[in-house]
Amino acid sequence: MSITNAHEFFIQWHLTERCNLKCTHCYQSGGRNEELTAEEINAVVTEVEETLKAWSEAFDITFSPSFNITGGEPILRTDIFEIIEMIGARGFDTYLLSNGTLISKEKAAALAHLGLKGVQVSMEGLEKIHDSIRGKGSFAAAVEGIGNLLNAGMSVTVNATLSEVNVGDLPGLVDLAKSLGVQRLGFSRLVPSGRGLGLLDKMIGSEKVRKIYEEIFSIKTEGLEIVTGDPVASQMRCPAGGGAVATSGCAAGISGLTFLPDGTIVPCRRLFVPIGNIRTDRIREVWASSPVLEALRDKRRYKGRCGRCSRWSGCRGCRAIAYAYSLVKGDADFLADDPQCFIGEGT
Repeated sequence: MSITNAHEFFIQWHLTERCNLKCTHCYQSGGRNEELTAEEINAVVTEVEETLKAWSEAFDITFSPSFNITGGEPILRTDIFEIIEMIGARGFDTYLLSNGTLISKEKAAALAHLGLKGVQVSMEGLEKIHDSIRGKGSFAAAVEGIGNLLNAGMSVTVNATLSEVNVGDLPGLVDLAKSLGVQRLGFSRLVPSGRGLGLLDKMIGSEKVRKIYEEIFSIKTEGLEIVTGDPVASQMRCPAGGGAVATSGCAAGISGLTFLPDGTIVPCRRLFVPIGNIRTDRIREVWASSPVLEALRDKRRYKGRCGRCSRWSGCRGCRAIAYAYSLVKGDADFLADDPQCFIGEGT
């Protein structure tokens, strides 16, 4: 597949799997892997820079590259500020994904000084629900962290993972986001993998997913942008006057890659299908020759409704959810149906 239209290119980098919380819905196992050093990270950033430059010259493409820095909890790395600085110094837009609980006034000021484009903080609902998922006291600590970021002049997105555990808190979460003064509120769906597999029975049915997004998209919010990167949500039309924004389809194999703490490369942060390692493999070679990425880009390889859907090119379903759900059934197929899709075939 040509990369001619892949103007946006992002790297999601899990610098560590260490975390101070043990969220019940986490798609990671929480194990301790060997982590790349700051020097190794700098070398990879250089390679990304050189790769994008080569693609730009070869295919006459203007890229909008970015790095999403996350974990585990990335603040637990003592060299996190050094890493963010080295990435930003290359001209990449850089974002931090955090649980917010460790962001003190001093850390918020340091992050603001480094020129981060924004910080995403996970919030699962109001205090009772949030703490039931992320641990007692985590709500108050996250709210404090968000306040510190905002006071430092940072742009903050609050993001919730949707499941039957927290759908009742959605209206309250919107009100909370408004009261905190954050700029954006985002939503994603539960992936039943890692510890999240224990919430398999809390996955939301497809028709309820549709109704939830209809509700979200109908919300009118002055000063608060509501967003989602959910592929199936991108196929819905936002009602007139609604304030929500849905991005395009699944990015796996299309507009970015994910690096894990030990250098493993995967197509998506929630789709654990290794396709190489940045310690031993060249990024451009992985991008061009990985059989997994090739399959993700080929509609003919998709199964069931996704393979027959006329909206495939703009959606493709969430490959991470499709894969995790297929593992439960014993199929291990990242090209399987998205089990929560509510879009009719041929529509």
